[in-house]
Amino acid sequence: GWETSFGKTLKNNGSSAIWVRADVGREEDVKHIAATAIKTFGGFDTWVNNAGVSIFGEAMDVSIEDMKRMYDTNFWGAVYGTRLAVQHYKSRGVPGAVINIGSLFGDRGTVIQSTYASSKFALHGFTESIRMELEKEHAPVSITLVHPGRIDTPYNEHACSYLKKQPAHYMSMIYPPQAVAEAILFAAEHPKRDMYVGSQAKMVAVLGRFLPRFMDKLMELTMYRTQHSDRPSKSKADSALYHPGYGLHERGTNKGWMRRNSYYVKMSKYPLASAAIAAFVGAALWAAVSARQKD
Repeated sequence: GWETSFGKTLKNNGSSAIWVRADVGREEDVKHIAATAIKTFGGFDTWVNNAGVSIFGEAMDVSIEDMKRMYDTNFWGAVYGTRLAVQHYKSRGVPGAVINIGSLFGDRGTVIQSTYASSKFALHGFTESIRMELEKEHAPVSITLVHPGRIDTPYNEHACSYLKKQPAHYMSMIYPPQAVAEAILFAAEHPKRDMYVGSQAKMVAVLGRFLPRFMDKLMELTMYRTQHSDRPSKSKADSALYHPGYGLHERGTNKGWMRRNSYYVKMSKYPLASAAIAAFVGAALWAAVSARQKD
């Protein structure tokens, strides 16, 4: 099976791994994940809450039942995982990291994905709050919130769709999954408050904060057209909302400007060097403009 072949690949590269079948929306399943890691490896020092699923449909169309089910995965799954990881680190008195995967739509709401956006807003708020509480008590735990932009994963194929056309990141800038993995790995080794994957995510957060009405109009204008493909939508039952998604694929079926990596992530890893380069480029441009004016 997939888990066996993936485990062999890791072992051939000098690593070890174990897989656990679980529904993160069930607290007992998340406890089983932690217990298996402790039994197999003696403990853990990094916990990543990455599981997520979306619903594409307007707020008045999506059923309350589907909304609650999505919150079980996107919000409660991360809450269960965060609490277990913090308890593990504190009980052993050793440093550890918790990395929660948020979204650009957790910084700024959007049309058609209101349920998904609200679940990420909830996760962002929970992450910020527990971070402050742990800092106040000087707990040996770093809490990082990763803010991905639009990422080329099967997110669109696994989503529950109320649309006529299949959900997709469409006609927009799209980043590879490796960019998110790079941010996660860096946060695991270097405590960071936030990691934005792509300038797209940072721009949406900043504009949403300082120009909210402008962003309202911009999203109303663009997001109805860029969140679905041209092919008919699959049925709501054929999604990962209530059961595992298909294929275990790394990439989705999204169409757009595919980026090879995220330069914003790389700049976030080396902020001083990035600032120095920006200052140098700015000085060079200023010198060039000044010289031209003198001529």
